[in-house]
Amino acid sequence: MPNSQDGKQAAAFGALCEQARRCRCCPRLARKQAVLSALNGPLSPRVLFVGEAPGRRGADRTRRPFTGDQSGERFGELLAQAGLHRSDVFITNAVLCCPANGRRNRTPLGLEVRNCGRFLHRTLEIIRPPVVATVGAVALGALARLLGRRYKLSEVAGTVIPLDDFLLVPLYHPSPRVLHTVRSLEQQRADFHALARALKQHETPRRKTRQG
Repeated sequence: MPNSQDGKQAAAFGALCEQARRCRCCPRLARKQAVLSALNGPLSPRVLFVGEAPGRRGADRTRRPFTGDQSGERFGELLAQAGLHRSDVFITNAVLCCPANGRRNRTPLGLEVRNCGRFLHRTLEIIRPPVVATVGAVALGALARLLGRRYKLSEVAGTVIPLDDFLLVPLYHPSPRVLHTVRSLEQQRADFHALARALKQHETPRRKTRQG
């Protein structure tokens, strides 16, 4: 028999997806479709990832974050470094629609990030993840704004930050540009190992309780 709490969670998430689908708050994104659905991942994930925005060749086409492009391919490889599979994680974005200029992705505007903040906030409320990993500076800034905090990615990347409701692990974006100019693949692998430590930090006490 389905758990009633699970049913309420699924209903709340379904309502949120519909709200996102209908949203037209951002003038430049009014013709775009929000990437938020069951394809984003399970509602009881081990980790909730927050990316920047759907890519033109990736999630805007596949409707599933971090798939279909080079960033998605690299993201899948890095997930394995943390001992994770796609079925273990929920992935959303600071901005749910693809902010592309013609044939190029662009960085989301501050207004777009603020407008989508309510969807990120509600997603966290519904899913209540034990660990949150932000992917890139835009994602970290969006989450920090909701928390009333400030972080600089270069200072906190690959660290485990205990917060009231979850453990936060800031990561760099696995795009080819970042890998070649800012954060090497070896450095990003080390960052994902930090994510594995956060999972162990959260899950070990739970295992001990069950054994006790």
